[in-house]
Amino acid sequence: MRVSVRVFARLRDIVGAAELEREAPAGASVRHLWDDLVADFPDAGDYAGSLSAAVNTEYAKMDTELHDGDEVAFLPPVSGGERVAALRIGRCSTN
Repeated sequence: MRVSVRVFARLRDIVGAAELEREAPAGASVRHLWDDLVADFPDAGDYAGSLSAAVNTEYAKMDTELHDGDEVAFLPPVSGGERVAALRIGRCSTN
């Protein structure tokens, strides 16, 4: 399946883009996608303990199952001084 990934702030710098497309196997979770991203961009792993994620603009847990066409955003901790594109986040997913 194909999913869109959005990253912000320092993660965007590490990845070299604000948005990218990734392939993931059927039944993959947010964690699987994150681990796959870290495999390609090891410096992103520094944020593993403080990262938030959203799927289709709703906060999501790392074990949330992904579906074809989903948009996943990885959000590092907020810090001051940098302007980033706004991302509207809805309610928290319990999946």
